[in-house]
Amino acid sequence: MKNFLRALMFMFLTISFSCEEQGWFVNCSDCVAEEPEKAEIKIKLTDINSPVQLFVYNGLLEDNVIYDSAVISSTEYTFTVSLNTLYTFTVRYVLISGDIYTAVDSATPKVKYTKDECKDPCYFIYDKVVDLRLKYQASGK
Repeated sequence: MKNFLRALMFMFLTISFSCEEQGWFVNCSDCVAEEPEKAEIKIKLTDINSPVQLFVYNGLLEDNVIYDSAVISSTEYTFTVSLNTLYTFTVRYVLISGDIYTAVDSATPKVKYTKDECKDPCYFIYDKVVDLRLKYQASGK
């Protein structure tokens, strides 16, 4: 019984922390009445006080199909893409020390319809956040 409760708790925590990608929980303020045709991807970046080059690939990084690129000077950026398509994002950070780091993340924005979770029936887009922030920086040489 003890192992069953642990497994149940683990499953609950896993579901709770993966809600953005699955679209299970709706933020009603993000809902719209008309079905959207495009999605705005929110890109989170590390602030290193110098512009970075963002590359957007259509599909997997290994496919090497560049969709678009941009030079970004802020810690957040939005990028408009089509729904139900896999996009891979990369950014290359060059630190003051000369170290170079490349951050990679991907998203497949999808739309879901709900009629019970908000006041009125609506559509919402999920899997629309890309995190390209540096999680770890190696210490000096």
